[in-house]
Amino acid sequence: MGHVGLTPQAISVIGGFRAQGRTATRARSLLDEALRLQDAGAFAIVLECVPANVAAVITETLEVPTVGIGAGSGTSGQVLVFHDMLGMLSHPHHEEFVPKFCKRYARVGHYITKGLEEFRRDVEEGIFPSEEYSPYVMTEEEKGAFDLLLAKDEKERRLKHDETMKKLKEADEYEQLSLYGDKDNS
Repeated sequence: MGHVGLTPQAISVIGGFRAQGRTATRARSLLDEALRLQDAGAFAIVLECVPANVAAVITETLEVPTVGIGAGSGTSGQVLVFHDMLGMLSHPHHEEFVPKFCKRYARVGHYITKGLEEFRRDVEEGIFPSEEYSPYVMTEEEKGAFDLLLAKDEKERRLKHDETMKKLKEADEYEQLSLYGDKDNS
């Protein structure tokens, strides 16, 4: 799939989201770029941050479909970055820099952040997962049978565990991590 107009790798070079093809010369060069991409074998071409009339001409000229993002309604299809259209990013920087062409259909970023914070808290406090969210159980008979199986090689498993820990520590490739705070994880 080809990409004409604003390309992600150019955003930092050109100083942000800037429309492309707003002069006749640049619009013609975008058409030529799209034709070259088609000739090179692109099965479709994304037209991003391009004036609607330019995108329509490119779409009419090409044999392959176009997908517009900030390029008007004259393309073969439309796309938006779902993080932008659903307001998934709640950092003030992201609130300020949503592309002009993006319609917000929701603002879920704050709810996502809140949900992740609640999950972390519940895990740290040992609230989650509770028995309610650990529904898969063994019968008492199977638990007993499992315990017997474990008892048969308990010493061997402990020795292998200790040996592996020693090797990894000596190789300096082992670090005990606590994913949720500074609790002892040994």
